[in-house]
Amino acid sequence: MAIINHIKTVLLLGILTAILLFLGSLFGPTGLTVAIVFVAAMNLITYFFSHKLVLLIYRAKEAKKSDYPKLHKTIEELAKKANIPKPKIYTIPTNNLNAFASGNSPRNAVVACTDGILKALNHNELEGVLAHEISHVKNRDILITTIAATIGGIISYLAMMARFGAIFGGMGNNRDSGNIFALLALSILAPIAALVVQLAISRTREYQADASGAKLIKDGEPLASALIKLHEHNKHNPIRFGSPATSSLFIINPFSSSFLVNILSTHPDYKKRVERLKGMKF
Repeated sequence: MAIINHIKTVLLLGILTAILLFLGSLFGPTGLTVAIVFVAAMNLITYFFSHKLVLLIYRAKEAKKSDYPKLHKTIEELAKKANIPKPKIYTIPTNNLNAFASGNSPRNAVVACTDGILKALNHNELEGVLAHEISHVKNRDILITTIAATIGGIISYLAMMARFGAIFGGMGNNRDSGNIFALLALSILAPIAALVVQLAISRTREYQADASGAKLIKDGEPLASALIKLHEHNKHNPIRFGSPATSSLFIINPFSSSFLVNILSTHPDYKKRVERLKGMKF
């Protein structure tokens, strides 16, 4: 399963790159270079500082070892098994049941748990959730999603330039009406295709974190049980603050869902995740 998920990620990143190169070929080296520099700079800032920003957004406080000895012990043991440094640990003041990991490398990673999840889950379930988050750190998923976001951002930027080009008479040799309409259609479809691929990458990394976390504790049942509890609770008790733009960080979407949100979700359906976890063999 792990190998399949890694292959899927590589293939999806390849598709994103192919879309980028095709769209970039319409602009020549200069237009593509401008787009790459602009979007890469923006995403580099996000990559290095996003974990600090998200902790601020959710009013997270560092969890002292004296106040949360069991939490520290569990994360320390999991980090040791995963052969990574122990992440900094934070708590979020909400009864919503959730957790997330962030940070641009294992050396400066953070794991945050809501007050609600610490109260609602038993030890085994919480260990399953934390193993999932430790696996995100181990697998460098923040880096992978940042690469995908950077490529997707460049595609969106180029598509915007293409739309302007089509509206104001085409680009270069593409000045007849047929080429202008084709360019306009491409400028609309390319970002949609990129978004679909980005969502697929995010879902693949969630499946991979589930599998890696279960492998870490040699049991898929605790996380499966936790996901069911988290889904049922969060369905009626969504988080009341923060930003939906950060929902991909959490182990399960903490905000209220609609049909459109579910279609564009960065997370796989929880039932499929539970089914895969229960079917794992160790």
